[in-house]
Amino acid sequence: MHMESHLGMELERYLDLSAAEMKLTASNMANIDTPGYHARGFEFSAEMRRAMKLADPASAGEANVTELGGLLMRPDGNNVSMDREGLRMAEDQLQFKTGMELLKREFSQMRAALNDGAK
Repeated sequence: MHMESHLGMELERYLDLSAAEMKLTASNMANIDTPGYHARGFEFSAEMRRAMKLADPASAGEANVTELGGLLMRPDGNNVSMDREGLRMAEDQLQFKTGMELLKREFSQMRAALNDGAK
């Protein structure tokens, strides 16, 4: 049962990070016309690896958000690309949906184990 509990915590962290990425992407999109604004983000896989090293992955805290480098800077100092952010949002949504499906499977397995134990 401990293993299922740990998997549940990993799934929780996965969903938390996915939601945080969607919020950052939405923030980047909302600031497309803000002079001097620089797109922000974090490396999802690195944050997940960091969380998985902890006894309680859900307690990993905030992701290490940084300004994104290597993006084309406009004359007003803004580097947000709606094309990039639109693609990022689609990836974020797919990632979150995947996490939800994994969580549903985890709950189904737990429910089945409880039902088998009750017999």
